[in-house]
Amino acid sequence: MTETQPVLSVVIPLYRESMHLSVTIEEIIGVLKSLVESFEIVLVDDGSPDDTWGAILEQKKRFDQIQGIRLSRNFGKEAALAAGLEYARGSAILVMDGDLQHPPALIPDMLKLWRSGADVVEAVKRSRGKENFISRLRSQMFYGLFTRLTGVDLHGASDFKLMDRRVLNAWLRLYERNLFFRGMNAWLGFRRVQIPFDVAERAGGQTGWSSIKLLKLAMTAVTSFSSAPLYLMILVAVVFAALALPLGLQTLFLKIRGHAVDGFTTVILLILILGSMVMFGIGLVGVYVARIYEEVKGRPRYVIAEQVK
Repeated sequence: MTETQPVLSVVIPLYRESMHLSVTIEEIIGVLKSLVESFEIVLVDDGSPDDTWGAILEQKKRFDQIQGIRLSRNFGKEAALAAGLEYARGSAILVMDGDLQHPPALIPDMLKLWRSGADVVEAVKRSRGKENFISRLRSQMFYGLFTRLTGVDLHGASDFKLMDRRVLNAWLRLYERNLFFRGMNAWLGFRRVQIPFDVAERAGGQTGWSSIKLLKLAMTAVTSFSSAPLYLMILVAVVFAALALPLGLQTLFLKIRGHAVDGFTTVILLILILGSMVMFGIGLVGVYVARIYEEVKGRPRYVIAEQVK
């Protein structure tokens, strides 16, 4: 470790969190001062419409350990997180949210496990806090589907993780533009230790995750980590072909016998079902083609407008 390299980097992506940022930073620094001899806190403003960048500059005046990055627009949490990770310099890197739902009180235990030899210390949700039934059900459905399609179990997973520098270096070699940090981190492997935590109440503000954004993230997560849906369409095609074969033989037999074929409703229903499945399959292939298109363009994950060190 060089003299200028901090022991710990804390990476926090921010969006519309100006009102409670000072409370968050004070609590985190209050915990870190007695734990490590040197640290930095990398705050990434993901194009917030409020004065989050101004709040970061205020914290920089108070604490030298603050590093600030402002993106030119809202690129999304995953891109903001990538920006912070690429600029983190610590021997260990801690990722957490800026609303205190990831409790800083857990940091000492995470550092202890890292110093004991764990490469990744991942905080797993024991309870999801004050989350409504629809959100809870949506999460269970997504993680259940993701596990079945990819073989990677992310039940209870969060972005609240402590990584060794070599894990981050491996993560930085993953160059895809469609990011899903939890899945990418799990895919890397290494020696992993889980530690449970209860999701606390937000320090302030509202979540920036709308239903549309969550659906987009879910699509990115599944299509980035599994081609199983494409093979599923082949299975569906085989099933429908198996059903169509006896119907076709029956129609041919009745034609040869000279009997009129009744059941236009059945024919229409079959056309509608098969047409829907074909359109669904084309749309699914289109999703994967779109992912390929985004990757081959090679655009940067984010654009930095300002930076303070």
